[in-house]
Amino acid sequence: MKGKIAATLFLALAVSNSVYAGETAKLGEGIAILNFFEGQTEDIYKFAKGYVLKTQDGLLEQENKDTLSLAYPTGMENVTVWQATEESEHYCNGVCIAEFQGKLYCQWQSSAVDEDAPDTHICYAVSEDKGKSWSEAKKLPVNIEGGYTSSAGWYSTGDRLVAYINFWPDNISPRGGFTYYVDSADGESWSEPKPVTMADGTVLDAVFEQDPHVFPNGRIVNAAHFQKGLMVCPIYTDNKDGVTGWKKGNFTPTDSGDTSREMEPSLFQRKDGTLVMIFRDQDSSYTKKAAFSNDMGENWSEVTDTAVPDARTKQSAGNLSNGKAFMVGSPVDNKLRSPLAILLSDEGMLFDKAYLIRSDASDPEVVYEGKAKRKGFHYAKSFVYDGKVYVGYATNKEAVEIAIIPEESLE
Repeated sequence: MKGKIAATLFLALAVSNSVYAGETAKLGEGIAILNFFEGQTEDIYKFAKGYVLKTQDGLLEQENKDTLSLAYPTGMENVTVWQATEESEHYCNGVCIAEFQGKLYCQWQSSAVDEDAPDTHICYAVSEDKGKSWSEAKKLPVNIEGGYTSSAGWYSTGDRLVAYINFWPDNISPRGGFTYYVDSADGESWSEPKPVTMADGTVLDAVFEQDPHVFPNGRIVNAAHFQKGLMVCPIYTDNKDGVTGWKKGNFTPTDSGDTSREMEPSLFQRKDGTLVMIFRDQDSSYTKKAAFSNDMGENWSEVTDTAVPDARTKQSAGNLSNGKAFMVGSPVDNKLRSPLAILLSDEGMLFDKAYLIRSDASDPEVVYEGKAKRKGFHYAKSFVYDGKVYVGYATNKEAVEIAIIPEESLE
């Protein structure tokens, strides 16, 4: 009983002093959090120290390398959009999905052999049956000289589809880039590439993360990796075109030299309206990092540790139609990006449900060797549409695949 009282007092003090993720915390939130961890004194202390995201104890059995002892969601399908063959290019990554005028569009970066090689370019395919079958891959018609291009995601204004483009010039050191776009009224004929711009009219001198999140008030929140090097920062715009008016959020990354320690984020929204941005940790803690905003992306807390395992990979997160938060990735305590799973939380703090998307045993051997190619389900990004969660990922970086999960199976 003494330990419980001490833990309660410690949590109350922590909340009153805004230890909670650097935000102005409310006592009501502290009480709700205490209910999550009732009887778990150690977890309460961890929460007060900054472990503001965690998975339910025993949810992910790390000793089970094949499935983490998770079950598949009912009704899930896995669909192959593109597969490397002897005659084709052999590398793919950065898979992202969007809907436009009733069709689904899938985008990825492609090259003959190696990751981020000079011949890297963007391909896409189209589905007219909600992702069950896909067109032949097409090369996105982008002509920007002096470097290569890679996939940067999609955005739909309703009457135009925007394809974002990350441009990596040959002559920038340390490595960095710019964001461009092409757009289309029919998903077939594309404009000439133009730069995405900041609110002051300057070019976005950063590479764009592939999953901009659009909120009911029209604000778009994303992240980008800014020069010099690749320094991550949340960004937002209220312009409905998605290509102008971008602003940096007030955020301080951890400088690790040519890059920030925090990389390749995604985000979800808690039911109290707080935005939670999760990051890959380049320091190989094999856990996610997180930052928080209570003003829709304009100001952010300091980066904090979490107790959510992560294979040091690109992040994917969002909200289901019912508001539940989800994160997709490989929640393991090592660098192997397998198995692939989706984690779920009612409140966006304790992730107490999880389902398997791909088991380790379902991953074939790598067929074609290349730089940075290895087994695993790489760089997942997710998209919620028409009652389903679409998860795009690159198997062994030589197959573009999509998991289609009915939302009702994630209840």
